[in-house]
Amino acid sequence: MSRVPTRRRRRPRRGWGRTTLSAAAGVVVATLTAVLLVASPASAAPAPINLFSSSCPGVIQQGQISGCVTELQNLLNRHGAGLVVDGDFGPRTLYAVRAFQSATAIAVDGLVGPQTKTKLYTTSGTAPAPINLNSSSCPANVVRGQISGCVTELQRLLRRYGYTVEVDGDFGPQTEGAVRSFQSALGLGVDGIVGPITKHALYNSDESPGAGVDLRSTSCPANIVQGQSGGCVATLQALLNGKGQHLTVDSDFGPLTLAAVRAFQQAAGLVVDGIVGPNTKAALYSNIGGGGSSGAPVPINLNSSSCPANIVRGQHSGCVTELQSLLNHHGAELAVDGDFGPLTEAAVRDFQVEKGLSVDGIVGPQTKGALYGVVSPPPSPPPGGGAANMLNVAAAEVGTIEGSTRANSYGAAVGLSLSTSNYAWCATFVSWVAKQTGATSYRNSYVVGWVRQARAGAYGLSVTSSPRPGDIVAFDWNGGLDFNDGKEHIGIVRSVNGSSFTTVEGNTGKPGGGPDGVWIKDRGTGQGYDVLFIRVG
Repeated sequence: MSRVPTRRRRRPRRGWGRTTLSAAAGVVVATLTAVLLVASPASAAPAPINLFSSSCPGVIQQGQISGCVTELQNLLNRHGAGLVVDGDFGPRTLYAVRAFQSATAIAVDGLVGPQTKTKLYTTSGTAPAPINLNSSSCPANVVRGQISGCVTELQRLLRRYGYTVEVDGDFGPQTEGAVRSFQSALGLGVDGIVGPITKHALYNSDESPGAGVDLRSTSCPANIVQGQSGGCVATLQALLNGKGQHLTVDSDFGPLTLAAVRAFQQAAGLVVDGIVGPNTKAALYSNIGGGGSSGAPVPINLNSSSCPANIVRGQHSGCVTELQSLLNHHGAELAVDGDFGPLTEAAVRDFQVEKGLSVDGIVGPQTKGALYGVVSPPPSPPPGGGAANMLNVAAAEVGTIEGSTRANSYGAAVGLSLSTSNYAWCATFVSWVAKQTGATSYRNSYVVGWVRQARAGAYGLSVTSSPRPGDIVAFDWNGGLDFNDGKEHIGIVRSVNGSSFTTVEGNTGKPGGGPDGVWIKDRGTGQGYDVLFIRVG
């Protein structure tokens, strides 16, 4: 809030009497005050600057005064913050940022970094609602000059890979440049056109989806525990940060997250077991806005009698919270706020298009069934057998096609319920095999997670130079042995013959051509890529 400027009083000229001076001074002060209050209006806020502009810092935070803050306040007001737009990042702006972060399930730290900036633009109506690039709503080739939710989605994906593009739904020269750089980095044809091959590469990153979910919804496991990874863990970490912890939101439930959970449970008077069950979830969602807000309504199963037969735009309830969490697991980027607005309706329509349903934006019985079909596959009883049974369990899955109900069920091992058509799931498959056999308690949807734990000798994992059937093998396609640049892969060793070996791998192409899925592949050492073998048990 701008202040009225103050002026130093002039010293009185000599020879004025005290009474005369006092009276004159009163007149002068009154006159100056009137001039300042009436004739000099408060200074205007700095002109808004796009948050992704090079003129704005990477992280905008309390204490800054600039056009970047003006833009931030305008965006927050589109979400109902009701801020005075003055370009001054003060306590009220901080509160509004934290409340927005809570609603969109991202790190609640009051810092406006890349993820918060992207969410502000993609959920404020300034950019078209993102549409999955593989949806029939998007053209086969997304090209420069188009303005649509398909471009919003493209820009959002490019930012995940570290490219600096404005998320505005407008395919301009900046976006085309980022597409060309992405294509060049992955060895694709460099033409700036986002066709089937580029789309596949954009979604085929070795990372769990970061979509916001409500921990209390059926999109997340009843108990979230150490070793799991994915969107539910990312939300957990964000909520813990909102309670005073300082975690990196990396979607990986490791020792630091466990310690933060235990610390939170102790402070909240809960049973300190490190398990995020119903009571811990409820406590995490209490007062998440920092000022008495309870956040989104508690999610309610869509098939419950508490939910209407048809959930439609304009409703605000726990049924909508559940709906938004389910849609996010299918690739939407919604704020989970329990409010069925235009962006939620657009996401429903997009989901209906993908599933071949009647496209009306109404969540009736068929749409509900399809939503739960994505996240509730038929259970598969664990066969057990430990490390000795890893290969048998993996080999039994050969021929499973990416995107099938069976393939989608693998995600339950790491707390994911997204279609395998929408993310790189090789490490998820290894996690599923480990869970089925009980060979190790470790689960992670990132290749680098498995490598780090093996190198640390944790969870019964270790690095070995003498591979045998049933071992895990990690690949770094461009060398360096860092397994952390989006060009890595992982599978189960099937057979070994000198420097050659075969594997059972998920998220890999069928030999000789065909759909991605679980297949047997011929691999070897000294083939232009690095390998690391991991012994289990």
